[in-house]
Amino acid sequence: MLSAVKRAARRLPKPKRRPKFPDWLVVAMYLWSVWHDRCLSWACDRSHYGALFRPRKLPSISQFTRRIKTARCRQILQWVHEDLSEAHLASPLSYFDGKPLPVSPVSKDRDAQRGRVSGGWGKGYKLHAWGTEDGRVPLFCVTGLAVGECPVAGALCPLLPPLPPDALVLTDANYDDRGLHKRVNARGGAVVSPLKKQKQYPPEAGRHPVTLRQMGPGRRALLAAWAKTPGLVRHVLKGRLRIENTFSRVTFAGLGHLPPFVRGIGRVTRWTGAKLILYHALLRVRRDESQRAA
Repeated sequence: MLSAVKRAARRLPKPKRRPKFPDWLVVAMYLWSVWHDRCLSWACDRSHYGALFRPRKLPSISQFTRRIKTARCRQILQWVHEDLSEAHLASPLSYFDGKPLPVSPVSKDRDAQRGRVSGGWGKGYKLHAWGTEDGRVPLFCVTGLAVGECPVAGALCPLLPPLPPDALVLTDANYDDRGLHKRVNARGGAVVSPLKKQKQYPPEAGRHPVTLRQMGPGRRALLAAWAKTPGLVRHVLKGRLRIENTFSRVTFAGLGHLPPFVRGIGRVTRWTGAKLILYHALLRVRRDESQRAA
């Protein structure tokens, strides 16, 4: 992972004034602190480093806090995420889904919002993710917990790599929207999801010709599939459990309840991106080990 950080830092233009502490060191220190679930001041203490990573000199807490917020460090984190997640690779089977990032219900964080979580209501943020069949999360966005999933997925669609022919994007019923169907179709894929209000209005129910024309070919094909072969569609949608498995592994990697020192949309987004970088680094290590074992 450190080599990916240095590669990304070399892509940046040289600064007008050479800093005392290079950008790659600041980013590496931040990833080190996130790996250990510690605050920024923890990373500035020399006693918290070992043989695996031991910088010669460390910035002060104020220097480190200021530098990690700069555009150069943000760009390095973005490039490292794209490198380790292999964001340029498309997948014949992918998923849109959201994961809550809760905070304390009595938190004074102004950016945290109240919204639905599993089993009731909560307060915090939401991770909107596009995941692939092999467990990667190449695209993500962090918003307040009350923000809807479908509009964010539509905003992520232009960033999707060109999908292979007949690629499927599996979602839940929250993503059954004609606008999202059209955006995914424009990238070469098709959305497969349960239909909204499917129990009240079955797929074979009559729809106005204007409504059918406006919803686009992707959703018309989904309606036809639900009407003619509902068993096949349900069987395909069972594959959506893989994104839940991905979220479980991401949670196990440390992206669950946000620690008390991670508050504000900027810090939460940076923390979430760092956790995903560490998750993808772990995926790559496991993949390399399995290849060597084979």
